[in-house]
Amino acid sequence: MAGADAPSSTDARALADIPPWWPLRESSTRVEAGGLGWHVQRLGPRQAPVALLLHGTGSGTHTWRHLAPLLARHFHVVAPDLPGHAHTRTPPTQPLSLPAVAAAVGSLLTRLHLQPALVVGHSAGAAVALQMVLDGLVHPRLVVSINGALLPLQGPLGRLFLPIARVLAANPLVPGAFAAWAGFPGVTQRLLDGTGSRIDALGQRCYAELVSEAAHAGGALRLMASWDLAPLEAALPRLGTPLVLLAADGDRTLPPVHAQRVARVVPHATLQSLPGLGHLAHEEDGAVVAEAIEQAWRQVDAAAQRRSA
Repeated sequence: MAGADAPSSTDARALADIPPWWPLRESSTRVEAGGLGWHVQRLGPRQAPVALLLHGTGSGTHTWRHLAPLLARHFHVVAPDLPGHAHTRTPPTQPLSLPAVAAAVGSLLTRLHLQPALVVGHSAGAAVALQMVLDGLVHPRLVVSINGALLPLQGPLGRLFLPIARVLAANPLVPGAFAAWAGFPGVTQRLLDGTGSRIDALGQRCYAELVSEAAHAGGALRLMASWDLAPLEAALPRLGTPLVLLAADGDRTLPPVHAQRVARVVPHATLQSLPGLGHLAHEEDGAVVAEAIEQAWRQVDAAAQRRSA
């Protein structure tokens, strides 16, 4: 359910670092929690069930610009920029491991006096969602993973990923160099093409803005360097919360076989394909993804009503 708001800063100075054209900026607020200066967007009626939206690595609240307003018809939507990302102010000493990020989001929810009934995570955000459930930080009725990054990468690339990321993250020159490279014409578009998704001009502008900022690039790199999914993989069989795995068949970042592997080990998992979409499926077609989430919510709600009858 939704609770009372915690003190937050919403004057012009508090949001001065957020461009005036940033999607859903009118819903933005600042919240101090757990030593971080969070950027959070909130939409929808405060008395409605709370839906927590968690973006993936290298992204921000802009990723929900199409989906959040649709879900806000039935939910009170809460979407933060994760630690180290976009417009959430994060100290350089802030740990960005999966358990640490999950705990940080838990601190934010405590500060806001909110307990989500629905948690939606995209890519790495889905791992944060499930870590929060397994750690008892949230008790949602449903978790939805959109192309979730929930298992360690397989093969030689998977074995090399963490060591390479850690070496890069340890070099203080890398974030600035990456941001400078990302500022060249066409670089952001090539990065987006690698996801298998075609998104609108506003989304492209948001990603171009973020990847050209050294602080954001550094935060994303630090998160990847800290990201060990082996413990989460071992814990997935004990997940008791219903889980819906939305897997886009055009995802070039995490092909559907990744979600299929998850579905085989999670007792209450349902796998649903998203035809014709890529890794950023919710940015390509928010209506399709919203309908899938709302349908799953209706089924969970109906099951709860049958149990209470």
